[in-house]
Amino acid sequence: MIGADGRERPVAIVRVPATSANVGVGFDCLGIALDLTATFLMATSERLEIVGCEERFRNEDNLVWQSYLDACGRLGVSAAPLHITILSPIPLSGGLGSSSACVVAGIAAAMALAGDGFDRERALELACAMEGHPDNVAPALLGGLVSSFVAGGQTTSTRMDVADNLRFVAIAPPYEVRTADARRVLPEEVSRETAVWQMGRCVATVRALEHGDAELLGRACHDRLHEPYRAKLIPDFEELRTAALDAGACAFMISGSGSTMLAVADGDDAAARVADALSATCPGYWLRTLPANTLGTTVEVH
Repeated sequence: MIGADGRERPVAIVRVPATSANVGVGFDCLGIALDLTATFLMATSERLEIVGCEERFRNEDNLVWQSYLDACGRLGVSAAPLHITILSPIPLSGGLGSSSACVVAGIAAAMALAGDGFDRERALELACAMEGHPDNVAPALLGGLVSSFVAGGQTTSTRMDVADNLRFVAIAPPYEVRTADARRVLPEEVSRETAVWQMGRCVATVRALEHGDAELLGRACHDRLHEPYRAKLIPDFEELRTAALDAGACAFMISGSGSTMLAVADGDDAAARVADALSATCPGYWLRTLPANTLGTTVEVH
């Protein structure tokens, strides 16, 4: 990229996948990366310029810019004004990690433009410090299916591959579910019975996703910790869930805290039937059929 002063400036190209947190029964600990990628082009500039996104995000409050500034501070490097181009197909209605993608992009740009290169482990540490939790940023950085926990301020993330036969049909309503509301409706305590129910099914769900066992996933992926409460904030949930399962989906879940929902199908043909059923139920809603993403975040500097 050539700056106004005629000098060539390096451009960091950061690609970050969409993510779905919880994965049904993995409340606040599981996340999966999906093959829907946001691309961010960033180069130093004379002043901050942001293009490619809605007008309301083209200012100093932009999350990519704010995470870049935060990362520079934590890395001990100088922050320079940036020209930021955002090319993101991830819906803003919530549930597919659009905010986490911006956080990760800003961190990756800080590392790449400082000349030290992109370090996933360090980036995960910085992203968790900014976000406060790893459930979206970990799969965004690592790809695949990721289980995370935090102890003593340190995040441990375990990455697993997702079987090639599974497809994820994402449908996003035109309305949002505020994260604060999604947290507020959750119970403060759960019974021992619920805890045991959840733990067994969480382990089975991970196994099913790794091995592509749709039958096991269908039996295991029934949440009691958050979905019964959050589903009430999504008016279309029950209708869409019924349509997806009747069309052959092996599982149906809220993506993150909503409002996006995710149906899982075994193979392309089954996924096409599920997508048709969802589209017929709520015409005009944003809908994509996606495999899991295996790469996580990638960074190039040109």
